[in-house]
Amino acid sequence: MQVNETETAPKRAAWNKGKLIGAKPPLRPKHVWSIRTKLQIADRKRDLAMFNLAIDSKLRGCDVVALKVENIAPHGYAVERATVRQKKTGVPVRFEVTEQTRQAVDDYIRAADRNPGDFLFAAPRRPGRGLSTRQYARLVGDWIRGIGLDPCMFGPFAAPDQGDADLPAHRESSRGPTIIGPFEDR
Repeated sequence: MQVNETETAPKRAAWNKGKLIGAKPPLRPKHVWSIRTKLQIADRKRDLAMFNLAIDSKLRGCDVVALKVENIAPHGYAVERATVRQKKTGVPVRFEVTEQTRQAVDDYIRAADRNPGDFLFAAPRRPGRGLSTRQYARLVGDWIRGIGLDPCMFGPFAAPDQGDADLPAHRESSRGPTIIGPFEDR
């Protein structure tokens, strides 16, 4: 009996079979408030400041982790409006920092003893360097998982819908909802 040499090995399933691909839906305002509440109850100052800044600014993950203290709190206290130059486009983005976020950032800066020139969110084991975008993505996944949702359903990070009355007016920009994280395009 001869073996046919043209037979192929059994096909392997695609790595993304059954996974949601393409644009992910944004977090809903109730999800944002759930995450904020959990972070406040757990007294996770850094995570709360990072989450609030990401929501307020709609910056990509690489831009959130690259923030320096002087970008948000040039005189030791968080400012009402901040401007950050995006890494990907080089375009400066101006955003409003809500009172809730300013309070969270001020609490974090005091607790972590951050000074102008320091990364706002420094890497715990790499002195003088910022948190990596990979670590940021892990944190976002943990936050989403912490409220009982599947992080794969929401991308690395998604901003809430634009229609919520509790969110600041600056969110009604022509840019529309954005995905915030290290892996997206705008």
